Amino acid sequence: MYGYDQSGYSGQQPYDPQRQPAGEGFAEGYVEGYGGQQYYPEQQQQQQPPAAPQAAPPAPPTLADALRAYTSGAMSSEEFHDTFLAAKIYCPRGETPGFLALHNTQQPVIPLFTSLKELRRYAGKESRYFTVTGGEVLDLLPTGYGFALDMEGEHRLVLDAKSVEEMVEYTMRRLYG
Repeated sequence: MYGYDQSGYSGQQPYDPQRQPAGEGFAEGYVEGYGGQQYYPEQQQQQQPPAAPQAAPPAPPTLADALRAYTSGAMSSEEFHDTFLAAKIYCPRGETPGFLALHNTQQPVIPLFTSLKELRRYAGKESRYFTVTGGEVLDLLPTGYGFALDMEGEHRLVLDAKSVEEMVEYTMRRLYG
């Protein structure tokens, strides 16, 4: 039978609820497992006392907080850049896929928002939108376009196409050296 018993008999006794409790009749340090199997002590789940709660690390600033700090001079460009790359960005959506662009400015810009509240302040309650990360914005933004972050907000930021290109170059240098 190719080296194993196909009869289903494993040599163990059938389950008997009247049987002695787990651990009795076994060598010290062994525990009876399912179907009478013996487990080594390190295979048992050790019960550890619960760890003392540790203070959570400070949460990174939200993009709105970072925008306020950056525009007021309290945050460096590098710190803002790092926050922007990882942040969720809200973008107004048109009928076709892609960013909506404003062409009634000196250079075309893409309106971007730090929150749904900011987007709705600009585009209205029923506006359609999509979300991407700041890193995806830099990756997907067409060449020659800048962006305006929180256009109707108190701390708006407008970056022209040259500034966006510099952000992309800075990102590439940090990622790839």
